[in-house]
Amino acid sequence: MADPDDGPSADETISQLLKQRGIKKNKDVDQLYLADKSLTHVDDLSRFAYLRILWLNGNRLRRLHCLQQNYMIEELHLQNNELIEVTGALRHLTCLKVLMLQNNQLTKLERVVREFTRMQTLHTLNIFNNPIAQEEDYRLFVIQSVPTVNLLDRQEVAKSERELANRIYDQDKEKIRDTVAFGRRSQGPPSIYYPAENNQQNMCSTESKLIGNSFMRDNPPFETEEDAIAARRMKKSLIVYTTFDWAKVPRIEERRQSDKLFDSPELITHVYR
Repeated sequence: MADPDDGPSADETISQLLKQRGIKKNKDVDQLYLADKSLTHVDDLSRFAYLRILWLNGNRLRRLHCLQQNYMIEELHLQNNELIEVTGALRHLTCLKVLMLQNNQLTKLERVVREFTRMQTLHTLNIFNNPIAQEEDYRLFVIQSVPTVNLLDRQEVAKSERELANRIYDQDKEKIRDTVAFGRRSQGPPSIYYPAENNQQNMCSTESKLIGNSFMRDNPPFETEEDAIAARRMKKSLIVYTTFDWAKVPRIEERRQSDKLFDSPELITHVYR
């Protein structure tokens, strides 16, 4: 038996809304507005298979178990509720583009963010005014965990934030990226392109401001540009190019009219560095 303090039934509210709009078939429902209805729970909404936008904000929901079959939802408003967890309630909503969860009581940041990892189109996400938003480096952790998000907590995600988040939370990947140059793996950091320390006394000095933001900053350059180019060239990979030399092979008319044997085309290999 329902508690009289639980507020109106979600089914009753939905029935009234559909009646007001003259909707008789569940398949015709692609938007459902259940905001500010004092709802404490919502029954299964799987009958609305084509539901794309759902407003449940401004209610008294503490948990969410009504969307297990609503795979097509693109926009979901759950802000201003009393949600204490969303584990297992959202991860299957892979079509989500907009998700509003601000002003709830969500804790355990990693468990909450894990719900978003399969949402490849999620670009707008609000989680502010939850206990998880007070955790250290909360914003950077969310940015790294949900790379498709462009607008987080009403603030656009900057490129510098994304790069910093990757460096903090995906260090192995960043180490690999730092050793990649021009589509190939290099031999290590840029310092390998400079002579050993015992030869540095012959180098000329260059003000760092002239180098700008290039990888040469704070590294002594070669004495001449030719030396630097030569050293860099020696670090490049070999390119092997092989062709056939058909010059000594007779044409098809000559082969038909001659009884002599002819050689196969000569194989020529070119090596570039």
